[in-house]
Amino acid sequence: MAQDALGRLFDVSIGWSPVDAQTAQTGKRVSLRNAGGCTILVVKAAGTAADDHSYDLKQHTASSGGTSADLDIIATYYLKSETTLDGDETWTKLTQTAASEIVEAGAAGTSAEQEQLIVIEVDARQLSDGYDYISLDSGGEGSNAQLSTCVYILRDLAVQRTPANLVAPLS
Repeated sequence: MAQDALGRLFDVSIGWSPVDAQTAQTGKRVSLRNAGGCTILVVKAAGTAADDHSYDLKQHTASSGGTSADLDIIATYYLKSETTLDGDETWTKLTQTAASEIVEAGAAGTSAEQEQLIVIEVDARQLSDGYDYISLDSGGEGSNAQLSTCVYILRDLAVQRTPANLVAPLS
């Protein structure tokens, strides 16, 4: 019998629940104390021209409060983008000067009109000393409805357990 991957290979936590992203979203924090890293997945629906979204990666010293700082490590990220995502897309690797921000995923000036999957990889060793938590914020551009959600996929778990016995991702 095959073992479940959840709890053995990865855990999942929410950055922000599906929401109309024309309002800025402050991403929930997730701890990297018990994981080697986090794959951040943003799923964005198509919207109106010029309502291109931006994202900002942060690091934190506590699960709430504490000290927060930009995490200037996004030199590459991955993107699937099409008018309608239907499974025939391939990943595009995008590069930029290392920063905490992605100003517009794909930087084509037309990202708002596209459905998108955006993946940002964070290795726990990239956090500054004393910082154990990360979050991703969405800038909330535009005045037209555009749905998005953010999911944190914690990987390389320090302790593998059955899903019901996993440590809470905020711990």
